[in-house]
Order: sequence, then C-alpha cells, then structure tokens
Amino acid sequence: MSLVAGDGPLSTERAGWFAPEITGALVYVEPHPRRVQAIRAQRCVIDTEEVLLVHRQGEPLSYAFREDAVRGLPYRALPEAPGFVQVAWDAVDTWFEEGRQLVHYPPNPYHRIDCRPTRRALRVEVAGMALVDTDDTVILFETALAPRLYVTANHVRTDLLQASTTSTYCNYKGYASYWSAVVGDTVIPDLAWAYLDPLPESAAISGLFSFDLSRAAGFAELPKPAGRLPL
Repeated sequence: MSLVAGDGPLSTERAGWFAPEITGALVYVEPHPRRVQAIRAQRCVIDTEEVLLVHRQGEPLSYAFREDAVRGLPYRALPEAPGFVQVAWDAVDTWFEEGRQLVHYPPNPYHRIDCRPTRRALRVEVAGMALVDTDDTVILFETALAPRLYVTANHVRTDLLQASTTSTYCNYKGYASYWSAVVGDTVIPDLAWAYLDPLPESAAISGLFSFDLSRAAGFAELPKPAGRLPL
C-alpha cells in the first residue's frame, strides 16, 4: 500500500511534493505481469497473468482482471481500465501470487524493507522496571511508515514478558508473535512483538523484539520526521 498509504506519494499526507502540484483524488493503474490465482470452495476461480494493480487514494492496494478471467464471482468494473474488473478480497477463500499465499492485500512492488545495525538507543520501562536499555539495535525502515528499532533477546528482560495469543500478519515481514509485559501487578498486553520466522526480505529481524512505546515509558532514538524542507 506504499504509494497511497502513510506518507507515500499518492497519500493525502505525502511527505514530498509534486511540481507542478497535483490536486484531487489520484488513481494509479499499472500492469502487474505475475500469475495470480484465487480459490473459492476448493475451486480455482481466477488463474491469470493479465493483471493490473490499482493504487487508489484511501483504499488498500487491489488487483484488477479481464472480465473473462473471473469465473462465478461478483465483480465491479474498473472505470480507469475498460474491460477490467475487480473482485472483493473476501469474495474468495485464498489468494496466491506466484505460488505465495497472500493475506489482507496484494504485495506492493514499491514497498521496501531495509534493516540496518545501528547504535540508536532504545529504553522501555514498565512500572519503573527497565525491560530494555541498550544502543545495540537494528533499525527497520519500511516504505511510507515510521522506522522501528529491534533488539536481540539478550538485551530484553524476557522473564518479564508473557507470551500472548495475539498474532498479526504483514505481507513483507510475515507473522508476528506478541508478548505482554508483566511487572508485579502491572500488565501491559501485547507490548512486544517479534517475527520468529519472517519472510526472506525481513530475515535480518528474525527473532528480534520491538516494542510499542505508546503504551509504556521510555524512548527510541529514531530519525525525526522529515517534513517539507524549505526551498
């Protein structure tokens, strides 16, 4: 979702600017020559390489297909590409792109994960107890999103963390497992997370912890938001 989400170039809160300035709602449609398959009730209802990606402001990234490639599914026409139609993501049971099962939305060719070892400090406190206090960190830059700091388990008071049943999925990092902080009578659910078996593009953070500092005391030494530079 990088072009239209966060501070991406087609977002309403884009970090940069166009010259000349572009106003109004923007839609970017592009060919996406990859094999996309959709399964419903154990039947393949879409199997095609004639695919479009649709980047529409305010909406998740989506596919469009030629009308005759869609079998037995409800669809809506794509006004920006006559002859192509769109199928709601939840209209099928499972989506695949080049054999990889997808969750939530298609992977974005403009989305990048960049992980680098750094000396940026991270401190996390719960009930006056430091769970993390180190500058031996890995910074994860993700297109159109705020950067995050990750740390290895040896820098974390894992004895103060309790595994949670919560799990989330990212098309670029994989499944995240969560831990709650438990310090005496203080419990902060799902404060920490880690990708124990990340997708290949995020292998550098395998097993490392990150923390939601909006829910605990502490600080993360992160780059300041760029904002618009004076010209």
